[in-house]
Amino acid sequence: MKIAHYIDHTLLKPDATEAQIRQLCAEAKQYDFTSVCVNPTWVSLCFELLEGSDVKVCTVIGFPLGATTSAVKAFEAKTAWKQGADEIDMVLNVGAIKSGNLDLVEADIRAVRAAIPGVILKVIIETCLLTDDEKVAACQIAQKVGADFVKTSTGFAKGGATVADVRLMRQTVGHFMGVKASGGIKSYADAQAMIEAGATRLGCSAGIAIIQGATSEADY
Repeated sequence: MKIAHYIDHTLLKPDATEAQIRQLCAEAKQYDFTSVCVNPTWVSLCFELLEGSDVKVCTVIGFPLGATTSAVKAFEAKTAWKQGADEIDMVLNVGAIKSGNLDLVEADIRAVRAAIPGVILKVIIETCLLTDDEKVAACQIAQKVGADFVKTSTGFAKGGATVADVRLMRQTVGHFMGVKASGGIKSYADAQAMIEAGATRLGCSAGIAIIQGATSEADY
């Protein structure tokens, strides 16, 4: 698989403009990225711009803190799906897992899963804020509930994806779930390292730079 097909071409900055979102979609079609990943307010526009292409629309839910209620996350996810989102990246309740309240973590993810049956669901566990034991527990709960991916990071906390975290997540979920590395992936070398560690999707705002770095390796 060429490197572009691993990439969710991402623009989640709060000051992103309509012109920038339009450019993001044009780039995604040009470079054949798997999806664009945008805030929910842009889902309808991206659906319109990408209709008829192979590029999917991905959005984020409970972003970036994960601290909204389960009912709000479920409503937000269902609304985004109705507006054209193909994939949903939700932030789990980080405070709950740090408190050891695994039942709440599970109920939170389950509420979103139930709201969007059949839609690709990725659970952002925010690895930089968790211990290894908490990372494992988060991955196990996401897998139990029926999420399709676990994802490292929002990119808005104190750290992003690391090779060690991706490897741990892959070891935890086996080959039955996707693992998305996101946050701080700036080059082809970064991307390649994440894939070798077990990532099957990459969330990148530097997708074009990664593609350009891959050309010499004949990956694009």
